[in-house]
Amino acid sequence: MRKPLVMGNWKLNGSIGMAKDLVAGLRSELSTEANCGIAIAPPTVYLDFVKHQLGGSNILLGAQDVGVHLSGAYTGEVSATMLKEIGVTHVIIGHSERRTYHKESDEFIAQKFGVLKEAGLVPVLCIGETEAENEAGQTQAVCARQIDAVINALGVQAFNGAVIAYEPVWAIGTGKSATPAQAQAVHKFIRDHIAKQDAAVAKQVIIQYGGSVNDKNAAELFTQPDIDGALVGGASLKADAFAAIVRAAEQAKK
Repeated sequence: MRKPLVMGNWKLNGSIGMAKDLVAGLRSELSTEANCGIAIAPPTVYLDFVKHQLGGSNILLGAQDVGVHLSGAYTGEVSATMLKEIGVTHVIIGHSERRTYHKESDEFIAQKFGVLKEAGLVPVLCIGETEAENEAGQTQAVCARQIDAVINALGVQAFNGAVIAYEPVWAIGTGKSATPAQAQAVHKFIRDHIAKQDAAVAKQVIIQYGGSVNDKNAAELFTQPDIDGALVGGASLKADAFAAIVRAAEQAKK
């Protein structure tokens, strides 16, 4: 049975003081015997600090992005091996904000996926459609294209031990969220799409939902059979709200 993963994406938010208080809050709110995976992804400059704040807890350290090179003349980049060395286990790639603001292509994101797998890190591949694509009935085509970029470059086996985060772009930070039934339909499509290549890979891959997930809507989302936790944005900046989402994931999969 798949173990759900609830991961917090802090985005460009935080400070030393905020990170210290937030991790302390999470540690007091969450049991060390969690029935789901828990990870947080602070900004890169706080990764090492947060790692030390997490010491002895069961909360995993995530990063928000990775470079495609391991070393060299690439100013401003951070490599997969560097992230691994300071304790990162999970890395978000392909977030719609990276696709939009940094013009990252499906192929470039697949390259990042391969670098992470090679380093022994867990890629958290974000996929999802814009509002215009949703209204045009292109949700499945967009998700399939974004997944196929990885399969074409690396083979379907690359999704063993990986995470996919379905984040409809129109729901990220907008307060809008797909209904549980809408989200489940897309998650089932994603799993079925991978199953066409390899049913065993499809069965084990964790597929999170993201897009205005909060402590109010999480429980109903997590009861859906193909939704394996969440990639949480704004609500991950509040210990009580994030902990409530984790508890909802644990409860739903008992």
